Amino acid sequence: MVLQYKRTFSNSLLLLLVCIATCVLPPSSYAENADEIINKVEHNLNGKTAVMNMTMVVQTKRAKRTMKLKSYSIGNEKSFIKILYPGKDKGITFLKMDNSMWQYVPRIEKTIKIPASMMLQSWMGSDFTNDDLVKESSLSKDYSKKLLRDTDEEYTIELLPGENAAVVWGKIIMVVSKQYLLPTTVSYYDEDGTLIRVLSYTDVKPFGENFIQPDG
Repeated sequence: MVLQYKRTFSNSLLLLLVCIATCVLPPSSYAENADEIINKVEHNLNGKTAVMNMTMVVQTKRAKRTMKLKSYSIGNEKSFIKILYPGKDKGITFLKMDNSMWQYVPRIEKTIKIPASMMLQSWMGSDFTNDDLVKESSLSKDYSKKLLRDTDEEYTIELLPGENAAVVWGKIIMVVSKQYLLPTTVSYYDEDGTLIRVLSYTDVKPFGENFIQPDG
C-alpha cells in the first residue's frame, strides 16, 4: 500500500508540474506553432517550382463554361498563367512578379498593369479572385497566425493581415489536415467580419513525392 501511494503521488505531482508548465508558456509558443504549420502548408501548395495544366469549370444558375489553362510558378514570388481554351480567350496571359501583376490581351495587343485595388475582382468570371490566381499575397509573410483548435486529425488556424500588408481579406480561417499538411477548408472574411467565400479541398491524391487536390 505504501508503494502504491507513493507512485500515485508521484504521478499526480508530475501531472501538476505539466499543467503549471503549460499555463506559464508564453503566447508566442502557440504563434510559432501556427507559423510552422502555415509555412509547411504554403510549401506543399506551391513548392519551389510548379508547372500545371488545369481545367476550370465555372457553373452558375444561368450557364456553364469550361476553361483550360497552363500555369508556371516559382515559389510565391513569380507566376505566369496562359489561357488555352476557349478560343475567344485563348492567349490571354497573366504575369506576377513579386507585388506587381500584368495582363496581356492578344486581341488588342495590349499589356495592362493590374492595380492592387482590383485584386479582389473576379478572375475570368469565376469565384476565384486575381489575388488567388497569381498568389499576390503570402500567408506566411502578410498574416499573423493563431492556432484556434488542435484535434487528432486537423488544425484550425486564424490568419489576420499585418498592419501594412497589401491584402484583400480581413480574416482567414484555415482548417489544415494533419495527414497531408494541406487545407481542407478555407473561409474568407471581409474587413467587417462578413463571410464572403468558403473554399473546400477534396480528393487528395499522391503525385510523385507530393500530394495534389485535383477537385479543390
